[in-house]
Amino acid sequence: MAAVPTSDTDRQVRDAALWIEALLKQFPELLTELAPGRRGRPAAGGPAHRPPASPEAAERLRAERREALLMEQRHGLAVPGYSAAPLRLHVSDAIRDITDGVVELDEAVHDKLGLGRPRHAPVPQRLARVAGLLDRVAGHPALAAHVRDEARRMARRCARVLGQAESMVRVRGRCPWCDSVSLRAFPARRAVLCVNPACRCDDAECGCGTDPAYRHVWHEADWAELAGASGADRAEIDASMDESAGETTGESVGNSASESMSGAAGAV
Repeated sequence: MAAVPTSDTDRQVRDAALWIEALLKQFPELLTELAPGRRGRPAAGGPAHRPPASPEAAERLRAERREALLMEQRHGLAVPGYSAAPLRLHVSDAIRDITDGVVELDEAVHDKLGLGRPRHAPVPQRLARVAGLLDRVAGHPALAAHVRDEARRMARRCARVLGQAESMVRVRGRCPWCDSVSLRAFPARRAVLCVNPACRCDDAECGCGTDPAYRHVWHEADWAELAGASGADRAEIDASMDESAGETTGESVGNSASESMSGAAGAV
């Protein structure tokens, strides 16, 4: 019989679902970053011809073009034929890593749930398949933690390569656990987090006691309780979830900072 999910496992499954959702949005953008756009026609008065490249440079460019075309075809971005776009190697490396990670995650989930080997499918379909099995994953705490951790890792790498910055908005009031003025709203996630790295609570099952990256998080269903406990204004929390709120306050968090503040079992 499957183990009854603990509250911590429930949080892990919920967070895994949101990390998977983020990755589903980001991965297609990563694919479009694989090769830069083709150069246009030379500007008026510009050189009509480029000097010939060295044999070594020409061979390197041909190899990059072949790999770019292969990656594009593999992910359904190009029809067979010639491509002039050179490969962006750091993007290609991230795509390989995430693709391999998603395949391994899909297979691990199917194996643990006794579903046999999953069918071959592109990354988005595999992610959607894993997301559709999260209710069953909740019965296996170790698997839930693994799915959450892997989805979080891959979504972060995707965001780093895309150079994304995440908006956040200061929330008035004090964290109910650490009493610091560290509550922040993250509109893209529709969640409020305590960004104090030293925040700890008295719940023995909470991840903050064992995971240094854990950040306490309040999702929408918890905002009324949070407002009552922290002295925050529920209406203000709702308003802060406007996607443009971070722009109006001038607050945003870059990739390295967002990881340190939001990379957690509770942070999504």
